[in-house]
Amino acid sequence: MPELPEVESVRRGLEPHVVGRTFESVQVLHPRANRGQDEPLSGLLIGKEVAAVARRGKFMWLEFVGEDSMDPHRDVLFIHLGMSGQVRIGTTDSPHLRISAQLSGGVELSFVDQRTFGYWLYAPWAKISHIGIDPLEPDFDIVATARRLRAKKTAVKTALLDQTLASGIGNIYADESLWAAQIPPRKRASTLRQKDAVALLESAQEVMTAALKVGGTSFDSLYVNVNGESGYFSRSLAAYGRAGQPCQRCGTPLERCVISGRSTHFCPHCQ
Repeated sequence: MPELPEVESVRRGLEPHVVGRTFESVQVLHPRANRGQDEPLSGLLIGKEVAAVARRGKFMWLEFVGEDSMDPHRDVLFIHLGMSGQVRIGTTDSPHLRISAQLSGGVELSFVDQRTFGYWLYAPWAKISHIGIDPLEPDFDIVATARRLRAKKTAVKTALLDQTLASGIGNIYADESLWAAQIPPRKRASTLRQKDAVALLESAQEVMTAALKVGGTSFDSLYVNVNGESGYFSRSLAAYGRAGQPCQRCGTPLERCVISGRSTHFCPHCQ
């Protein structure tokens, strides 16, 4: 599933194409792509001018002209990528095209989703108000978040995946952050020292910033940017998906285990 760096890469790619443009037509080609919407999406979006493309964690949304961006009950268009969603600029001949939208100025927006877990939803922003501030937001309070992390009774890997704590960290970047901070993933979060919890969150910031610089992580064609290009951070992964390969820090073969149903990769020696 696309995590913070991948969604932010899409947001940055989408923004210059849609801000200031008005929706002229919307065609939903698969019902799951607009599940939870009682009214036709076309009737809700046509005539709406895009004011901004925003993101928190793995959630991305379009803000509209005429809505108060500080009002939690303002209407926005959520674009959630799910497991394999792609937002593409221009036409596509993909058999997995789920939504096609035309905006003013000749801009065409295509939502392609092979596994159909992604969706577009026009709804009040408050729908995601429970999502925690993500580690790359200016208002992220790393000290306070570290304290909340240490209040968790679960494995630290599980705590990192809690989107109400700090949103945007998924399986890939949790493993990478734990490896960088040299913290074992099965360690109980409540046993962490405050300085170690802060160091872990700093590692998450550093890892995701590095991933963002190269467009995120792509293992296959299911994640691409708006121009169809893949991210290249998979070449820099130190832990995720590297079971059996030598640790880049100490040379010990990395191991894999399952924590809370999630595949987890770590070094048994230096973590």
